[in-house]
Amino acid sequence: MQDKIGKRIKAFREKLELTPEAMAERTGLDPDFLKSVEDEGLYPSLGPLLKIARALGVRLGTFLDDHVSRDPLIVRLDERREEMTMKRNKDVTELRYFSLGKGKSDRHMEPFFIELLPESGEDKHLSSHEGEEFMIVHSGQLSVTYGKEEQILEPGDSIYFNSIVPHNVSAAGDEKCEIYAVLYFPPE
Repeated sequence: MQDKIGKRIKAFREKLELTPEAMAERTGLDPDFLKSVEDEGLYPSLGPLLKIARALGVRLGTFLDDHVSRDPLIVRLDERREEMTMKRNKDVTELRYFSLGKGKSDRHMEPFFIELLPESGEDKHLSSHEGEEFMIVHSGQLSVTYGKEEQILEPGDSIYFNSIVPHNVSAAGDEKCEIYAVLYFPPE
């Protein structure tokens, strides 16, 4: 799936007749980084993907959707599939995203089940983007840096915040953390 997202991004960019340089200008992202997104499926966080989606005039979920479902959309646990992997580099996976909204083409939120691997806590790079995020910890411990404050959340704890404030979420400690998250990105 990871390479599908990069191929879809490239197809949208080419359909709009945008050069990689023009795309870099629109997103504010490095051209080499954009090339690695399109060709290698490398993304360290959702922030750059959101910038790419906005530059292309599509919603983030467009990169995930294969088909349109009917309402209500139900995702059975045994049907849940990994849709995106956030990687620090080609060899280090930090987060695995399982879309819970894939196929609902008229959605305004992006619901996910996310596995945060212990490696996610090694580089606590802060990111920010428009919107809001709601998370509830399913298992493990979640470290949330929001601005200058860090919180550790336990199973059953939740957090709801404005994404424009620089933030980072990662597994706390040496164990994997699993969360449910709903991200809202306002329309431009």
